[in-house]
Amino acid sequence: MADLTPISADQARARIEGGALLVDVRSEAGRESAGTITGATIVAKDEVAAFAARTAPDRDIVVFCGSIDGSGPFVNFLDEQGFSHVDHVDGGFDALRAAGVE
Repeated sequence: MADLTPISADQARARIEGGALLVDVRSEAGRESAGTITGATIVAKDEVAAFAARTAPDRDIVVFCGSIDGSGPFVNFLDEQGFSHVDHVDGGFDALRAAGVE
């Protein structure tokens, strides 16, 4: 199992700039009220298994939600499926925006 400690928004920004897949697991209502981040892949929390099935397990992935409570289970599942480069963002969407991820 990987170290699933959340990464900072600045670390996430650097990974995204390096080609990491950014995954938004917030609810539709959350996206509608707060907005989205350009280029983020939207995956409903109940679609994590389908996402895992269509994604290479060595793909660099950064996951965010509104809080760690939302992204944590998603990241844990991917880790259990053998994904080797998956992290979630401490502070989620708000922290990414504050770090300049648009």
